[in-house]
Amino acid sequence: MPEVDVRLDRVTKDFGETVAVDDLSLDITEGEFFSMLGPSGCGKTTTLRMIGGFEDPTRGTIYLGGRDVTDLPPYKRNVNTVFQSYALFPHLDVHENVAFGLRRKKVDGAAIDRRVKGALELVDLVGFDKRRPAKMSGGQQQRVALARALVNHPKVLLLDEPLGALDLKLRKQMQLELKRIQEEVGITFIYVTHDQEEAMTMSNRLAVMRHGKAEQIGAPEDVYESPATEFVANFLGASNLLAGKLERGADELVRVRLAVGSDVLVPADRVPNEVDSIVKVGVRPEKITIQPEDEAQPAGHNAVPGLLRMSTYIGVSHQYKVEAPDGTDLRVYVQNLGAARAPQPGERVRLVWRPEHTFAVKPSETPTEEEE
Repeated sequence: MPEVDVRLDRVTKDFGETVAVDDLSLDITEGEFFSMLGPSGCGKTTTLRMIGGFEDPTRGTIYLGGRDVTDLPPYKRNVNTVFQSYALFPHLDVHENVAFGLRRKKVDGAAIDRRVKGALELVDLVGFDKRRPAKMSGGQQQRVALARALVNHPKVLLLDEPLGALDLKLRKQMQLELKRIQEEVGITFIYVTHDQEEAMTMSNRLAVMRHGKAEQIGAPEDVYESPATEFVANFLGASNLLAGKLERGADELVRVRLAVGSDVLVPADRVPNEVDSIVKVGVRPEKITIQPEDEAQPAGHNAVPGLLRMSTYIGVSHQYKVEAPDGTDLRVYVQNLGAARAPQPGERVRLVWRPEHTFAVKPSETPTEEEE
């Protein structure tokens, strides 16, 4: 079983009256690609800075490799950090930028050349060793920053939104590159981002952060398919959430009477134990089939009637906005296979989906402005 590389034990960070991180406990295992995901002000970057030693916790303990490092300065922790700003030295070429930390540690010259060469091979920058940062693209500069961090062989690499300054196409390329590099070197990566797709693409596990706490921690697929809270359901991907009243029972499927007038079935293991009878029932847009209202409803499926308000063609799929009987807007993503006529705005439709694609969450309080 992998060892725990990073452990946070009831860590809190206060800035005056503002609680940035609130009694957070977290274990990150050796060799894991772990992401902290959330909106601005959720505490993810502050948590990363405390792991790196750039911020001191107000309370709690931080362990690296089983060692209490809470009071150690950054240079005494076996971690390196990659920032969004790259922080490269403009007057040094690529080789010297990557070698900078090794020279400060007084590593032998031959060893420096060997390790720098290996780091540049790892990030696919062979032949760029004499190039200055100003002559390189943003993606290439980010690779240099990554090589400079990895050349020190840290036990843990911290990455604070390192792809934020790149354009969309380059971001997607670098996501795959970062995952490849992490798997190749085998060290623990802790990644901070507000980009849901980015976190899901690269992570073995992720923590969805809110108000200084981890709302849910798990593998991307588990968190996406079975969100624990209304906030997680809305933040990680798109969700359709409908208010309802739970009718508990001993069966594998429990019935919920929706405010829109329909009854739907929800797997019992996707209903949190702590919720009372009032819930929000959720289904992801891509799990839904849209059909004419007068067409027979498939047996054993959940269904909600509605009025199609908007149809958007985006190439690989059609995206629909449907108004439910209570006025709630529901989204539907249908792969564009060209096998059936696409419904048109103004038509009465029925949305159908399988019960196993349904989840229930406890309704949350009104979201803050940055979460909307």
